[in-house]
Amino acid sequence: MIIEATGLKGLKSDLAHLDEVTTKLGFVRWQWEYTRATYDFKMEDKASKSVYFLRVNARVESGKLESPYAILFLEDAYIGRETFPHGLDYDSPIPDSVLKLSQQKLDQLKQLLAD
Repeated sequence: MIIEATGLKGLKSDLAHLDEVTTKLGFVRWQWEYTRATYDFKMEDKASKSVYFLRVNARVESGKLESPYAILFLEDAYIGRETFPHGLDYDSPIPDSVLKLSQQKLDQLKQLLAD
C-alpha cells in the first residue's frame, strides 16, 4: 500500500544526513544499489502477531551510494505485511495501530529532514 500525501516525496538530503536521521528513528537501510536505497521500519501488530514494514525509497540525484556526499531524493513511502520467507504483501489490510505508527514515523522523518 502506497502512503499518499506524506510530504516526503521529492525531499533531498545527502546520504550521511539521511542515514543519521533514519537510524535515529529506527529505520534500517537494507536494500541498496549505487543509485537507490530502501529504508525499512519494522512494526509488529500484537493482536494478529503479524509483522509490517514501512518502506521509504530514495534515489541518487548526484554521486553514488556509500559516498556520504551523495545527494538523494525521497520517493514513495509504502507499507506491507511480512510473508514467509522473505517477502512483503502490499495488498493486505493494515491495522489502524500500524498505520498510526507509520504516519508518526513519516511525520518525524519529514521534520528531521527539514531541520
